[in-house]
Amino acid sequence: MLLEVKNIHKSYGSTEILHGISFSVQSGRAMGFLGRNGAGKSTTIRCMMDVFRPNSGEFLLDGKPFKTEDYRIGYLPEERGMYSKNKVLSQLVYFARLRGGGKEESIKSAKEWISFFELDEYANKPLETLSKGNQQKIQIAQAFVNDPDILILDEPFSGLDPINAQLFKDVISEFVSRGKLLIFSSHQMNYVEEVCDDICLIHQGNILLTGSLDNIKRNMGEGKMLLETENMDSKATTEMLCAAFPDMECELYNDALILDTKGKYSQNQLLEFILDKSLNIVRFGMYTPNLNDIFISLAGGDTK
Repeated sequence: MLLEVKNIHKSYGSTEILHGISFSVQSGRAMGFLGRNGAGKSTTIRCMMDVFRPNSGEFLLDGKPFKTEDYRIGYLPEERGMYSKNKVLSQLVYFARLRGGGKEESIKSAKEWISFFELDEYANKPLETLSKGNQQKIQIAQAFVNDPDILILDEPFSGLDPINAQLFKDVISEFVSRGKLLIFSSHQMNYVEEVCDDICLIHQGNILLTGSLDNIKRNMGEGKMLLETENMDSKATTEMLCAAFPDMECELYNDALILDTKGKYSQNQLLEFILDKSLNIVRFGMYTPNLNDIFISLAGGDTK
């Protein structure tokens, strides 16, 4: 499946929130939808889900108008919306039925997900009796019941401990590997980097970049190199390198140096020089920025 977002405009009153945004999501490739608070992520998703109507533009799935009622869509909103007083199993079945499942199928799927998260003892208890982390597992389960075709997850890792976060990452990977379509929105860049194949960055209602995460990181690296040595004296190393390679720029990056050769020197030339100086190399190779660095450089500010 190929979901295309084409030239979507959305206004509230006289204020335009989305300024003609376009991007696409391919099934079998997890897509991270990123942006600062207020960037337009939730508005885009709500327009996609037909909660809001865009002023103009269209959503297409495999070249045809996307109608939410024609597909099973799992949705985990950032504002969690389950019922604290209702029993866990009954409301999972309720959400599964809303998604078009039959009674028996919905009960079976709900029980499977409760068991998957090892919460069988809470199946017939009100949601409010569960810990915050276990409530989050049930919120996640409701997005997966009845094996949706399309999954939209907004801040899904919130409240999960490291063990359950890893479990959830495995579930997402398995879902995507079956050719399903996944949109994953989060401010936790490390999870996006681990889970997603593609990203789309929205800022102030405009798309700043979209495409393969690996390609974006490679391009944003701009051909620079990364060097880290044991017990590195960054000032002395910088002076030594810049004296040997005029016009090269060195920038301190955590415990390493980013080397910008301006295309004048090869990786092999640098490596020969470093080995000749008997520096003990910890890391040396092409520099690729992490997603957090990319986010800050393009959207500015803190990602927290």
